[in-house]
Amino acid sequence: MIKSMTGFGRAQQSNDHVTLTVEVKTLNSKFLDVTLRLPRPLNDKELEIRTWITDTLERGKVSFAIEWEQAGKTEVQQTYNEELFKAYYRQLEKLAASVGDTQAPLFQLALAAPEVVKNQGKEELPPQEWEWVGQCIKEALRQCDRFREDEGAVLSAKLRQYVATIRQALAEAEVLDPKRIERVRSKIKGSVTDFFGPEGYDLNRLEQEIIYYIEKLDIHEERVRLRAHLDHFEKTLGEKQSNGKKLGFLAQEIGREINTIGSKANDADIQKHVVAMKEELEKIKEQLNNVL
Repeated sequence: MIKSMTGFGRAQQSNDHVTLTVEVKTLNSKFLDVTLRLPRPLNDKELEIRTWITDTLERGKVSFAIEWEQAGKTEVQQTYNEELFKAYYRQLEKLAASVGDTQAPLFQLALAAPEVVKNQGKEELPPQEWEWVGQCIKEALRQCDRFREDEGAVLSAKLRQYVATIRQALAEAEVLDPKRIERVRSKIKGSVTDFFGPEGYDLNRLEQEIIYYIEKLDIHEERVRLRAHLDHFEKTLGEKQSNGKKLGFLAQEIGREINTIGSKANDADIQKHVVAMKEELEKIKEQLNNVL
């Protein structure tokens, strides 16, 4: 069973004072690339959240966001150092006047100055509430993983279809191969006869030369290896663990055998089927870019 690296998961739950929404989106990537957007109360939980993401999703470009909405809360969560704010403002006012700038946003600059804003809200979650949050996070990750499995099933069906088409083209090339060998044999014998005349060459030596060239052009071993790689590829598709990298390596081996068949056969009729196999292989490689 393979998994896609494209996925989406969303979970939401509420209690008396918080509405929590967790969203996970994933795309294909060679490595695990996680972007987190966390509310302030969960900043100290980033490492643990990253560990959950790594264990569940393994690989891909992951966009993870948590929305934290306080319900019915009117208490001010931050205060301001008024004296420090005024000192910053007066100093900025003097600087602006010294250069003749009357448009400077002095209020915003002073408000953003160090230690003007003081946060007095509770930053750490109690263990019971963190457990509640963790359940929501894990549910979103499970949904994303199930989405990947469903997408993987669709990818698997496509890949098996492409493999079947390669097998069909290989079978048609195998039907043509004996005729190709006979044409090679006749061509070599005819060329030698034309050059030396009917009595001017050693028949045994001619047969040896024909066997030598036919062996160089023989594609039997490549056909056998190609079929074995296709079998291994389909077996890997059915394994419990998704392994896109292994499938990628097998696709490279499949391509190597197809290319060798095309170069050694040197036959226009067989080459048509080689081109068909290459076309399906490119489709396989394109789909494998999104396989976990």
